[in-house]
Amino acid sequence: MEVIHIYHTNDLHSHFENWPRIYELLRERKKWHKEAGEAVYLFDIGDHLDLSHPYTEATKGRINTKLLNKEQYDAVTIGNNEGITLSYEALDHLYDDALFDVIVANLYMSDGKRPAWAIPHQIYETDQGTKIGVIGITAYFERLYELLGWKLTEPIQELSQQVEALRGHVDIIVLLSHLGINDDEVIATNYPEIDVILGAHTHHIFHQGKLINNNLQGAAGKYGYYIGHIELKVDDSKNIIDKKAILYDTSKLPIAHEEKAIIENYYLQGKQALAEKAVTTDAHISREVLAKMLCEKLVSWCHSDCAIINEGLILNGLDEGDVTYFDLLSICPHPINPCNVTLTGAELKEILLDMKAAKWETLPVKGLGFRGTLMGRMIAAGITREMNGEREKFYIHSKEIQAYQEYIVTVPDMLTFGNFFPSIYRATKKDYFLPEFMRNILADTLRDKVKA
Repeated sequence: MEVIHIYHTNDLHSHFENWPRIYELLRERKKWHKEAGEAVYLFDIGDHLDLSHPYTEATKGRINTKLLNKEQYDAVTIGNNEGITLSYEALDHLYDDALFDVIVANLYMSDGKRPAWAIPHQIYETDQGTKIGVIGITAYFERLYELLGWKLTEPIQELSQQVEALRGHVDIIVLLSHLGINDDEVIATNYPEIDVILGAHTHHIFHQGKLINNNLQGAAGKYGYYIGHIELKVDDSKNIIDKKAILYDTSKLPIAHEEKAIIENYYLQGKQALAEKAVTTDAHISREVLAKMLCEKLVSWCHSDCAIINEGLILNGLDEGDVTYFDLLSICPHPINPCNVTLTGAELKEILLDMKAAKWETLPVKGLGFRGTLMGRMIAAGITREMNGEREKFYIHSKEIQAYQEYIVTVPDMLTFGNFFPSIYRATKKDYFLPEFMRNILADTLRDKVKA
């Protein structure tokens, strides 16, 4: 009987505060298993990086590749944070120094060729001759990848091709899936050839795995809170006779050697790398004023009729004096892009009325690219209001909004992914601006203010 160990992480999102303990556990376990003559593999299932961390932002994710090298990972797949928060050039060079395989079957360059750094699957062979086929697939944000210059194919179709390519050539198939729990369960039901699915994207947790159709699913949540471990027992005929999954809670692991200093050093190195001056202000600018300035800038920057944003995009104000790129990241850390949405006047007026609700200011928000805490008050630019008796009128370019006329409204892309305003969420025409984040546009806004 052969024992094979697979350790997996996912959705770290550059939460390096948990990385020293992850590193020490993986290093220790790898040593144990090798001494026992057992095979061991390390996989990451995407979203290892997040540009909200200064060190990741400063290196465009290259520090994340360096850390995965140090921990001697065998392979990774990419998540949407690698795929659509980095520019084309940054992603194309993210893995230049990688000592591991990057496995992603459904990503291509615009000409239909695979990037040099990506492979659709890999076959690993243990010392006892067991062949493990590993496939990687990532979430299907087709339009956003296209805007950046990539071509993304439908993941399930690509998966079928890779499973067929491995059929008869391997003893075990493992899928690195950055699709989310729902798609993973469908795959487990429809692809009995796949023995293990390591999941990500939806930040789900399987403390002891989940068995569907003899497929074992493993998932380790987010932010490095957990490390996943799959153990497979294989007989002499290369059949899996037992499989199990477990998660290790990093908060319950021993404190890593020099843990605090390592975590602080990651942050300080990022801060130093982002110390270049972006602009100089002549007075303190409050959070609310910054949000208003950003909202107004979006109208001209995106060539729209009006803009709507949430004040929670800006976390703090700016003091008088030099403003660095680190300062801009600190007050606007979100990997959120602007998006032009086409709405009818009736839909726009419904949103403008709903924006007045007190709930927005204290609404907690997680995910969708948002790295703050509360949604914040909703504000608009390019729109004026007046009361006519009890009726409130709304104007764009001094003309009253007409119910059946179409208007181009700039919003943070998070409003198109989350169902905060149904008409924005359901809009059929959405034009995203990539790779610029809100903080990049805020920097332009501040520079314009200084020039003025």
